[in-house]
Amino acid sequence: MRQIPVDSEWLASRMFPLVLLMISLWPPAFSEARLQDRIVAIVNSELIMLSDMKREFETEQERLSREHQGSDLAQRLKTAEYMALTKLIERRLQLQEAKAQKVQVSDLEVKQALEQMKRQGSPLNITNPSDVQTVRDQLLLMRVIDQHIRGNITVGDSELKRFYQEHRDRFALPEEYQLSQILFQPRSSDGLAEALTKARRAMDDLKRGEKFEDVAMRDSDGANALQGGRLGLVRQGELIPTIEQAVAHLVPGGISDIIESPEGIQIIRMDDRKPKQFRQFEEVRREVQELVYQRKSEDMYQSWLVELKNKAYIEIKFQHDTSTAHR
Repeated sequence: MRQIPVDSEWLASRMFPLVLLMISLWPPAFSEARLQDRIVAIVNSELIMLSDMKREFETEQERLSREHQGSDLAQRLKTAEYMALTKLIERRLQLQEAKAQKVQVSDLEVKQALEQMKRQGSPLNITNPSDVQTVRDQLLLMRVIDQHIRGNITVGDSELKRFYQEHRDRFALPEEYQLSQILFQPRSSDGLAEALTKARRAMDDLKRGEKFEDVAMRDSDGANALQGGRLGLVRQGELIPTIEQAVAHLVPGGISDIIESPEGIQIIRMDDRKPKQFRQFEEVRREVQELVYQRKSEDMYQSWLVELKNKAYIEIKFQHDTSTAHR
């Protein structure tokens, strides 16, 4: 079985934007004066303080407080607090592993990352020691994860082909329609009945054998009326549900029933349709490889976290306190 090694430059090109996103979402400095600080967890020989957890939790707390209330809010805040603490513990374990493996990030790399983020609108400041450390830690995380995953993942041809066969629909080109339209737009808030009457009259004309193009040019309110109502090419999934449902079973030349839509009252003709096209494996090989790699790397990452936790000393001292959860 031929093995395809993972390209480290390709890996970095996908991981670095993710790291920038992680850094951009890193919570801003939190006023610790508002908290009575205490230890919430011990990870090997390092302490995680309540202020650390609140800083990690603050952005999510603000979002939840805007969107929920009462007992629902309280439960969601409790869950989010424990998730924040879990993230802190996992991050601390990974940074400790980076230190144990002597993974390093140069000052120049940190500076370049900060400058790139500044160009992208990040509020992080290159002269702020806290921001510099935040970026350094994230680059260390990226590097230690990169080292752990890159050296252990290979993707074989048989694995790629099996994934392709099991997910063929994922790589298919959607069905395409060539459509024409006769549109009647209500002239006022109470003009729906008039638009429906016009649509019924047009439908009667079509049933009597008048050409769709002639009726569209004469009666349609659409911008495409002078082109015989031609809408052109649309792909399955691009139409609003009411239209999609109305045309789904039409054969070329078939005409829909009268359709009520946000745009107005419509009659649609299916001029032509091209069935869903399944792309060949070689056309989508790179796409398949990325998806398989992502799945394997996520599985390996989660297994690695479990391994780090199993060999670490972790003591959780945090207990949810409703009096501080809403601060």
